[in-house]
Amino acid sequence: MSVNLAQVPTSIDLLKQVFENIDAHSCPRLFNFHMHTVYSDGKLQPHGLMEQAIAIGLKGLAITDHHSILGYQAARNWLEDWKWNHPGMTVPYLWSGLEINANLLDTEVHILAYGFEPESPSLKPYLQKMPSIGIDYKANNIIAAIHQAGGIAILAHPARYKRSHFDLIPVAVDYQIDGVETFYAYNNPNPWKPSHLESIQMQKLADKYSLFSTCGTDTHGLNLLQRL
Repeated sequence: MSVNLAQVPTSIDLLKQVFENIDAHSCPRLFNFHMHTVYSDGKLQPHGLMEQAIAIGLKGLAITDHHSILGYQAARNWLEDWKWNHPGMTVPYLWSGLEINANLLDTEVHILAYGFEPESPSLKPYLQKMPSIGIDYKANNIIAAIHQAGGIAILAHPARYKRSHFDLIPVAVDYQIDGVETFYAYNNPNPWKPSHLESIQMQKLADKYSLFSTCGTDTHGLNLLQRL
């Protein structure tokens, strides 16, 4: 898969172009859109995460800490310094990212936000360590808040919840969800690879509802190429 990053005029347009081309081979060595740092429940410092991303040769990524953008902000600042000290070197494109607990069909799910404006007031209620209950945490309100911040809303690992993804995704579509995390390693294999059956099911649902597909390792440990 080849994506020409240089010709896309805006960050969000670039992200949409990437999502339109994600396939089963995109993660974990070309793109990775699901990773955690010490600012939520991960073990990696933001600078350590970025050092690995550069070493792997990632083209683009997003840090998706739970209810926090501090890891993303620290990584962004580190990357700017790194680029200054390494002129001419190829670096990954870092988009803003966030993972938010949500209520969908009376089931707790996670919604990933990408490419949003970090200072947007619509997302500030979700950048606090608060119980994920009440009207603010209804999935439709979270999706609307992400859109108000100029971002893209994706249903994370749809086959991990108590309610079937065949039930959850159509309702999320009614709430204007933009996509699903199609390629995800549900059994944490080593080496990482997306689960075959679930990926096929998600691809069919994404095609049926004209949704973006994304992929990510959901790294919580010290290795970006694994979940744990």
